[in-house]
Amino acid sequence: MRIVIQRAKGASVVINGHINAEFQGLGFVILLGVEATDTLEDVEWLVRKVAALRVFDDENGVMNRSIMDIAGEHDGTDGNIIVVSQFTLFASTKKGNRPSWLRAAPHDISVPLYHAFVQQLSNAIGRPVGHGEFGADMKVSLTNDGPVTIIMDTHQKE
Repeated sequence: MRIVIQRAKGASVVINGHINAEFQGLGFVILLGVEATDTLEDVEWLVRKVAALRVFDDENGVMNRSIMDIAGEHDGTDGNIIVVSQFTLFASTKKGNRPSWLRAAPHDISVPLYHAFVQQLSNAIGRPVGHGEFGADMKVSLTNDGPVTIIMDTHQKE
């Protein structure tokens, strides 16, 4: 399982012209790719890492605070998350110019793990997590804050 986390100051996901999820303030936009060998253990590991990831500034301007630490600050808009399914994170471009998606898991594996990640992350941070729709044509907008962008892969834990 692979994720790209972007620290954002406001984000939205639009599907068929309708806003499916959005937030203002500080938060994360997470792109999630599932590989055929991924399991619920991968979901649990990523959820723990994301909830504790310290990439928000403290009072000294040092990235020392997690999404949990900033929840509800300022005008109550901080600490939100949107998760978007992203099978293209497993694109292989070794041969030719057209990417191969062979490493991306099929729907019967991807969909349950995607939903499990969203639900477990929501449980971990104690509030709803916005999300896209698996397999939909989505328009994702965000203001990347920093920019801070981090990649995590459950097959590279060490």
